[in-house]
Amino acid sequence: MSGDTLNTNPFIDADGDHLREECGVFGIFGHSDAAALSTLGLHALQHRGQEAAGIVTFDGNQFHSERHMGLVGDNFTKKTVLDRLAGSCAIGHTRYSTTGASALRNVQPLYADFAGGGFAMAHNGNLTNAMTLQRQLQQRGSIFQSTSDSETILHLIATSDGKQLVDKLIDALRQVEGAYALVALSEKKLIGARDPLGVRPLILGDLHGSYVLASETCALDIIGARFVRDIQPGEMVVVSKDGLQSLRPFDQRNHPRFCIFEYVYFARPDSEVNGVNVYGVRKRIGEELAREAPADADLVVPVPDSGTPAAIGFAQAANLPFELGIIRNHYVGRTFIQPTDSIRHMGVKLKHNANREMLNGKRVILVDDSIVRGTTSLKIVQMVREAGAREVHMRIASPPTSNSCFYGVDTPEKAKLLASRMSIEEMAAYIKVDSLAFLTIDGLYRAVGEAKRNNEIPQFCDACFTGEYPTALTDHEKPDDVVKATRLAEAG
Repeated sequence: MSGDTLNTNPFIDADGDHLREECGVFGIFGHSDAAALSTLGLHALQHRGQEAAGIVTFDGNQFHSERHMGLVGDNFTKKTVLDRLAGSCAIGHTRYSTTGASALRNVQPLYADFAGGGFAMAHNGNLTNAMTLQRQLQQRGSIFQSTSDSETILHLIATSDGKQLVDKLIDALRQVEGAYALVALSEKKLIGARDPLGVRPLILGDLHGSYVLASETCALDIIGARFVRDIQPGEMVVVSKDGLQSLRPFDQRNHPRFCIFEYVYFARPDSEVNGVNVYGVRKRIGEELAREAPADADLVVPVPDSGTPAAIGFAQAANLPFELGIIRNHYVGRTFIQPTDSIRHMGVKLKHNANREMLNGKRVILVDDSIVRGTTSLKIVQMVREAGAREVHMRIASPPTSNSCFYGVDTPEKAKLLASRMSIEEMAAYIKVDSLAFLTIDGLYRAVGEAKRNNEIPQFCDACFTGEYPTALTDHEKPDDVVKATRLAEAG
């Protein structure tokens, strides 16, 4: 989330009432098909960002960069594009803007020519002191070319007194706050790093002797790579022709705070996160929800696709039929119709349609992953009622989202979150359901394998539910003192 996000796309976003996925990163070292493998890896990570994608390669003499607005498959499957990405080392990024405008200049990987050579970097997460650091750097003469917080890291590298490039990167990362999982490429090294709390995911794989870095295991599966391990919170790995080196240069935290919403929504259900299958967690979430908030009903219906695993778990635990009462059109993306008032209400129906045969005359339990602004839930409920449902009970597979995320998830400001300004009863009346219930925070923790939430030392970052942020929020504590990035209108 960022107040600096500028939406320049003039079309309706069919997912406008869901939390935005963050970003996906990918890197590979020492493989002749580095660019093609990066394309496949980013395709597997497309769910983490559909706005733009980029790949940077190094061929032993020079770097090559391709950055495009739009989907991976629309831009990187052409032979002419891949031919321009020569080299055996590559990093890639698929993006949804959290900090920075939706413009080509903010598409990653970002590239810089330093005194010690070229350097490219791709970052998943959000820095909570980026604007404060940017103001300090600008006062010393730095000139920023983007409105992405990731560029701040490049300037900190450039101004560092470290002797080697890795030392400069370490020095830069020691100055930032917030969340980061990044991959970087120099002329000799592929580098991966996670923030000390490990808020964002980063994993290590192996493809026939070539090391791979990625946000999720599904990116390894698509290229046939072997999962080796998670990059640990506060760890930096450096891959070179001499092999892999693991460094622990950052302040060690005894209690990591991985983002619990990765299990609820962000990660692909076939990924393994911290050694746990995401699909299995989402089914257990549904089981917990059924135990905590049962309802007299005839069937359980997911709001596809994010609510499906939880709905399966709910139906099994409640001994109720599971039915696809809502059918999703998978070919919508950003809708092609201009958002005039007369057609704006069609946005949900372009993506979802009620399966009347399953719903007519039934008492329905609708299961979704979250409620953000509530507008989509309102329209989904209306659609189900118009299809003939006698009762509609909404069950949400997470606690109420009542706080903004500052760690790489594009959430609305707090005042626009329905749960921040309404009680559950008021929310139920707003979306016009017969009953509404959310999973408790302890229920969510049980689903991911904990006995309950440790309120003294929480095991995960759950700030979007609890408001307990695990790092300083420097840029957001004194907004009048923080420089605002100049927005340059730019064609996408």
